[in-house]
Amino acid sequence: MNEALPDVPEVRVVGLPQLTSGFDLVERLDLPMHLKVHGPLEPMGGEQLAQLAERINLRGRGGAGFPFHKKLRSVAESAIKRGVRPVVVVNGSEDEPACRKDTVLINRAPHLILDGALLCAEALGARTLVVGVTRESTQRSMEAALAERGLSNGRRSALRARVQRNPVRMVTGAAASLIRSIDGGPAIPPGRKISASKSGVGGAPTLLSNAETFAQLAIAARIGPERYGNTGLYDEPGTVMLTVSGAVARPMVIEVPTGVPLRYVLQLAGAPPVPQGVLTGGYHGKWIDAATVDEAIVSRNSLQQVGGSLGAGAVLPISQDTCPLGESLRVAQWLAEESAGQCGPCYLGLPAAARGLEDILNGGGPAALEALKQVAGNVKRRGACSHPDGSAMFLESTVKAFTDDLAAHVLGNGCGRPVQGVLPLFEGGRAPTGVPGGGSEENGPSRQKIYVDWTLCRGHGLCADILPEVFQLGADGFPTVAQADVPRFAEAKAVRAVRRCPALALRIEEDTRAQAPSSRTNLPVLSQGRGRRALGR
Repeated sequence: MNEALPDVPEVRVVGLPQLTSGFDLVERLDLPMHLKVHGPLEPMGGEQLAQLAERINLRGRGGAGFPFHKKLRSVAESAIKRGVRPVVVVNGSEDEPACRKDTVLINRAPHLILDGALLCAEALGARTLVVGVTRESTQRSMEAALAERGLSNGRRSALRARVQRNPVRMVTGAAASLIRSIDGGPAIPPGRKISASKSGVGGAPTLLSNAETFAQLAIAARIGPERYGNTGLYDEPGTVMLTVSGAVARPMVIEVPTGVPLRYVLQLAGAPPVPQGVLTGGYHGKWIDAATVDEAIVSRNSLQQVGGSLGAGAVLPISQDTCPLGESLRVAQWLAEESAGQCGPCYLGLPAAARGLEDILNGGGPAALEALKQVAGNVKRRGACSHPDGSAMFLESTVKAFTDDLAAHVLGNGCGRPVQGVLPLFEGGRAPTGVPGGGSEENGPSRQKIYVDWTLCRGHGLCADILPEVFQLGADGFPTVAQADVPRFAEAKAVRAVRRCPALALRIEEDTRAQAPSSRTNLPVLSQGRGRRALGR
């Protein structure tokens, strides 16, 4: 059984380090050490910065891969048009169990990220900088980095800078979720999609990008586009940060130039010589089979061409002696639990899809396979964020990549292999909340119970429509439960169900016996040894 990854796993580098420069000297580069390693950084004008990002083909490293220069220009144009100051937001909310590259950068090289963010703030004339994090370790490191630069959230500060700590949830990393939390709301996406470049934090145009993206910009601003382009591929220059885990001897974060064979990266981490498959891009990514691994190189375009995905930079091989469908089921169940619980196709569709995959494993036959395909297709493009789309892509990729195992389960008695649990999940299968002193406000246990008064209930079924997290209707049209705990994220809907029940058959009571949610600890931080800089070492 694979254990949860620590916040800061082993860090390696192929070739000359860029983002990881200085990691062989100290565990964390404070400001003086950062300046010794990287040198000073001169400010740049807005168009000059956009041209730099365009010349190095810088794309967001959080998964979506949107061109950074387009985002930068869009924010500048919106700010000028509206006559308002824009906001810069660094998204360090890395909440996938298999991703740690941004967490490593924030913990060990926070000033490189701030360099890029401050370059943008200066170029755009922004007066607000927010760094979104979810872990205690990243909060400590980034708050210390702001203090080392003399930055604060004081009203008289020329640039108000602060750290926004949110719960560890898959949906927390969505741009809309982070913006909503910065504005004082819950860290879940709103019901309507609005471009942050036009209306983000406080309604102002907001430049929001991933932590590694800002760090890459800082490197390019120092060394220039020509020297930056000397590393990696012509059309995708520079390096990328990858998190390699799964069936490997040494889970690690590794900085590699684009163009390095994926097979070499897997060998460095001690993956099986012939993996059964490799999940690329994380749990919103895609599987590629063993034969395809030999063709793939580390680049966005190459992985797309072979059916994979660079995504959030996670690479997870599995060995030949585990059931790939069973491994994928564990992830599918976790993805279903990570729904924000507010979009029906997501919070109903993803559990149904996970149950469909489970039915296949339990001998459901061709009917179970068709049901899974239908449910996965139905959830796409029907949510307030990308979570249902990414989860559906993962499920569809699973079905496509492991055809032999799928046939064994659908047409026979199964593949006969156990599920070893090599794909990392958070402890207990759930994400730690990451909230100081308590659980997630949206997903923690509630102190409310909802009750059905059977003397009044007439089987209208409205409760199941409003509150499907709690109520399902039996064959007779009546609710199948008489009392149930209300999930915290569904408390408002429970109140609405009580108010709208035509027969007034529902009531909510406080569960006085329930204890306040206990605090959960974050993933442990391992003490890191000095990194290794040479190729293959």
